[in-house]
Amino acid sequence: MTNFEDRFWSSRDGLKLHFRDYPGPEAGDGGGVPVLCLHGLTRNARDFDVLAPRLATARRVLCPDMRGRGDSEYAKDSASYTPMQYCEDVLELLEQEGIDRFVAIGTSLGGLMTMGLATVIPQRIAGAVINDVGPRLEPAGLARIKDYVGQGRSYPTWVHAARGIEAAQGAAHPGQPLDFWIGMAKRVMTLTSNGRIAFDYDMKIAEPFLDFDVDSQPDLWPAWDALAGRPVLILRGALSDLLTQATLAEMVRRVPGAEALTLADTGHAPTLDEPESVAAIERLLERVP
Repeated sequence: MTNFEDRFWSSRDGLKLHFRDYPGPEAGDGGGVPVLCLHGLTRNARDFDVLAPRLATARRVLCPDMRGRGDSEYAKDSASYTPMQYCEDVLELLEQEGIDRFVAIGTSLGGLMTMGLATVIPQRIAGAVINDVGPRLEPAGLARIKDYVGQGRSYPTWVHAARGIEAAQGAAHPGQPLDFWIGMAKRVMTLTSNGRIAFDYDMKIAEPFLDFDVDSQPDLWPAWDALAGRPVLILRGALSDLLTQATLAEMVRRVPGAEALTLADTGHAPTLDEPESVAAIERLLERVP
């Protein structure tokens, strides 16, 4: 497995933020356009611990922990836990690392961040993978996320943690064995100082999200349209309650040439470990100039 380096950058408001840096085939010697992997709301850089090493055989891969997640510092003000702020933090990372162009791979919140970045620095996005999210967010999916984000549960063992996650998310990944759920638990949870296993994020990230009015969503279609003119891949779980088939079809219509892939027996969100997902991502990277 390709090794990564734990590295850090600073936000404008003084937080020490962490990212995994997979240097690629020859550090400092080019390779393909770098890849920036952006995780979901309650997730972290470990979400890409299978995909990133594979992609790093040909290019540099950066997997940041957004503020309040993983090894990044928690925000002093929970009001800063917003997609706009996360995008600003990412811009600081790109500046530090001198990255002019990159391919974004964004899951859920990370996909919304990718669209947000496209409105600010469209010329720097060389390609994009949007994982199970779109300009229209379905109320059912948002309500489900509101039910669990910020709950702060903890467990005595990894098996207990895995069973807890399966109870909450089993409908999105039906029929998966215990090993799958243990793997997911180790991505999204951590062993705390008191010996319990808990979710690896600041519970206060829930505060701005819970205040979000499902019935008055902003118009995100212009942000989606900003991705036109470059290779784009949209992944959708066939069981997704956040991205509908109708929204996916409209996304493809508005961004000509975008590839859409729907994964059977999967809800929100595909893990990006699926063979079909990996193959589609590698196809997209081959199209990046």
